[in-house]
Amino acid sequence: MPEHDFWLSDAQFARLQPLLPGKVRSVPRVDDQKVISGIIYVIRYGLKWRDAPACYGPHKTLYNRFARWGRAGVFDRIFQALAAEGAATGTVMIDSTHRGAHRTAASLLKKGGFRAASNAPGASSTPSSTPSATASPSCCG
Repeated sequence: MPEHDFWLSDAQFARLQPLLPGKVRSVPRVDDQKVISGIIYVIRYGLKWRDAPACYGPHKTLYNRFARWGRAGVFDRIFQALAAEGAATGTVMIDSTHRGAHRTAASLLKKGGFRAASNAPGASSTPSSTPSATASPSCCG
């Protein structure tokens, strides 16, 4: 197993296992620990399902389990149970905005979509991509 692959530890999986659905059919299903680790890996790195490493099992299994459990509310129950164990109460949010922004998000500043965060002079002006002609470089004394 390559070092960069993600695997739930036995202790982590033991916390999740009671929240997972039991056997639905007589067909034995692929190892839940392996599949959940694969789902986390795909989502964590923003991959397409077909690009999941083979060590997690067939990509179709990962997707089908993710879709089926999502519709059944399994992940909602997992998040609620794990959040209830934490110290924070109230609303718990998972933010993935670090993954990227829509191309129109950059135009919000130009259109006045954001208010100035400061009353300092120039705080509301849009920064220029090039320094002004009167500004001297800070690295040259």
